[in-house]
Amino acid sequence: MFNDPVNLMSYVSYVFQSYFGYSAEKAHKLMLEVHENGRSVVATGSREAMERDTQAMHEFGLWAACQPMTGSD
Repeated sequence: MFNDPVNLMSYVSYVFQSYFGYSAEKAHKLMLEVHENGRSVVATGSREAMERDTQAMHEFGLWAACQPMTGSD
């Protein structure tokens, strides 16, 4: 997930809660990581699942990409 100048932080938290089923606390933590660091890993899984999640984030109007994990993530 990438930070963007368009979406409100509250909306990003809402999407994380409604789509991923995260608690308000976890959604807020991930939203702050995106906001403060410019990006964050918000989900992991199979390639197919991550492509589906990325598409869903795009449908919510969020900036997301499906990338392989590296040791630094």
